[in-house]
Amino acid sequence: MRAMVLIAPGRPLQLEHRPDPVPGTGELAIRVLACGVCRTDLHVVDGELTQPALPVVPGHEIVGEVVAVGPGVEAGRLGQRVGVGWLARACGACSYCRSGRENLCDDPLFTGYTRDGGFASHAVADARYAYPLDPDQGAAGAAPLLCAGLIGWRSLVMAGEAPVLGLYGFGAAAHIILQVAKWQGRRVFVFTRPGDGEGQALARTLGADWAGGTDQAAPALLDAAILYAPAGELVPLALRAVRKGGRVVCAGIHMSPIPSFPYEILWGERQVLSVANLTRQDAADFLRVAPLAGVTAHVTTYPLEAANQALDDLRAGLVHGAAVLIP
Repeated sequence: MRAMVLIAPGRPLQLEHRPDPVPGTGELAIRVLACGVCRTDLHVVDGELTQPALPVVPGHEIVGEVVAVGPGVEAGRLGQRVGVGWLARACGACSYCRSGRENLCDDPLFTGYTRDGGFASHAVADARYAYPLDPDQGAAGAAPLLCAGLIGWRSLVMAGEAPVLGLYGFGAAAHIILQVAKWQGRRVFVFTRPGDGEGQALARTLGADWAGGTDQAAPALLDAAILYAPAGELVPLALRAVRKGGRVVCAGIHMSPIPSFPYEILWGERQVLSVANLTRQDAADFLRVAPLAGVTAHVTTYPLEAANQALDDLRAGLVHGAAVLIP
């Protein structure tokens, strides 16, 4: 197999040739057809997430074909198209797992962070966390659904019914969730980096009721805001934009420091919430909803060996939609 490997944070990924992986008990071996490049991968590579199991193969938006099964896995899964996301395994025993909150598990594994991920030609995954996918859907278009879509969905659910919704940061997650929110009948305002005309144009094409820079005021108060950009300074900005009783949902796994802000913009029973990881139920719910909503991921593809270029482009804000590696 070929794999792009992180040896140390802050260093470019290195191409390695390794033996094809062999699945253990309860595992699947997957031939990777596509793997999305997520902002979380940037946080891992740049050292902002500080506990990777180095050396590690990043990548947690995997679409592939099952080529081998380990002991305890039904042989019928051979040849199945599957998707693998960020949560690679939960312990099943801690208080969070026992109460249906495996996203908060005390002893989890994370794909592309604490176990090898999908920036490779082959990967291994826990069969319980490999979700069946429609084989007729293009692999590149399906890859962003496995994290941008799943975390986006969880953040949308946490935002509540919110007839008027603001999306801050218009990358992979926001461009997917915009489509779902419009299918649900919401008004959606999109906030991009100031001057990002291309991103704002894409948002309007996908149905946004308004799109502008974070330096602009929305045309109406928001019932909820979801922050996909990892910029802490957006929290007070969003609080000022939501009406009383509204919510600000921070959807990223990492965010720069949140500056101090006056209590008056939180007062009025406004809430600030964070999203942590995801559950298998999130995957089941979102993968059912996505085709009903007609979700189409806008992707830019790169060959596997160009993983560092894809990361650079994402870091520089040059990717509109999602970046996807094709082995």
